[in-house]
Amino acid sequence: MADLERQTVEQRGLWFDELDPAVRYLHRPGRTVTEADNVMFTTMTMNTQPLHLDEAWSSGEPFGHRLVNSMFTLSTIVGLSVSQLTLGTLVANLGFSDVRFPHPVFLGDTLYAETVILEKRPSKSRPGEGIVTFEHTGRNQNGDVVAVATRASLVRIQPRDER
Repeated sequence: MADLERQTVEQRGLWFDELDPAVRYLHRPGRTVTEADNVMFTTMTMNTQPLHLDEAWSSGEPFGHRLVNSMFTLSTIVGLSVSQLTLGTLVANLGFSDVRFPHPVFLGDTLYAETVILEKRPSKSRPGEGIVTFEHTGRNQNGDVVAVATRASLVRIQPRDER
C-alpha cells in the first residue's frame, strides 16, 4: 500500500471531552525503581537527605534501609499517566494538592499508577481549554498505596476540525 493511501495515527492523550469521570484509568506498564533512579533524582534535585543516599545511616533508622525519594515517586506516578491521558493535549499543570505518601517505596519496588477524574469544567478565561482535576494513585507490586495526589491541569478541548 502506498504511503499516500495509509491513514496516519499519532499517539496522543485524551481531549478534555474524552476524559470521563466514570472511568478508572490504569496506567501500564509499571516502573521498577532502581538505585540509580533514586540516587540520580535525589542528587539532581539537591536533596541531601541521608535517608535516600546513605545505606549505613539508614540501616539504623525505623525502616532499616534507604527509602526512595518521595518526589521521585510522585513524578513517576504522574509520568505513568501521561501517554494515556495528556500526551499532546495538556496545556499546563495548575497545581497539586492533597499529596500523601501512606506507604514507603523501597529500591526494587515496582510502581503502578491509576487515575480518576474528580471534576472537569470548561475554562472561563481560555476558550478551547478546560480545567481537569485528576486524582493519581500509585501502588507498589503488592497493591499497597504508596502515593496519592490531586492535580489540576489545563487541557485542550478537541478542535472542531478534528472531530
